[in-house]
Amino acid sequence: MTHNRRDMLTLAAAGLAASTVPAGAQEAKLKFGLIGQMLAQPGKRDELIGYLKEAVGEMPGCISYVIALDTANPDALWITEVWDSRESHMASLRLPAVRAAIVRARPIIAGLPQHFETVPVAGV
Repeated sequence: MTHNRRDMLTLAAAGLAASTVPAGAQEAKLKFGLIGQMLAQPGKRDELIGYLKEAVGEMPGCISYVIALDTANPDALWITEVWDSRESHMASLRLPAVRAAIVRARPIIAGLPQHFETVPVAGV
């Protein structure tokens, strides 16, 4: 698929997503969500979890940050995040604790094969 076609499909999907957000949520400030799969080097998943857990201290604007095991792949994790805004998420990447955890984790991260941005509208 060419970049132009993929870009058009991405824009169409974003437009569809925006049109399906409940009216009340459209009026309020929209939250920002991420769901991503992270692969550890073989046998390093638990070590990677440790680094990720170090980074989840004080993160202003973070509503939820969940690290979960992938039941189909012993080296994979799923990370689900909910933020009060995209800006809060971006700011978190500049926090010293988060930056330090990224530096320590980078050598054992084998890949980030999937990630999805979401607009959380309900939940606990």
